[in-house]
Amino acid sequence: MLPCNVIIQETGEGLFEVAAINPVALMRAIKNDALSETAAKVSAKLRAMIEALQL
Repeated sequence: MLPCNVIIQETGEGLFEVAAINPVALMRAIKNDALSETAAKVSAKLRAMIEALQL
């Protein structure tokens, strides 16, 4: 299980900030190529999700 916390916080009247922990950065300490590849895939999906939310 990768730690993929997504944080949503209100920054103003009707405005929200969405952020996610970068799984690639968190997995650098673990020497496991398969896990690093999975973390990269998850990171790309999280980034795409956040970019899709931007107006």
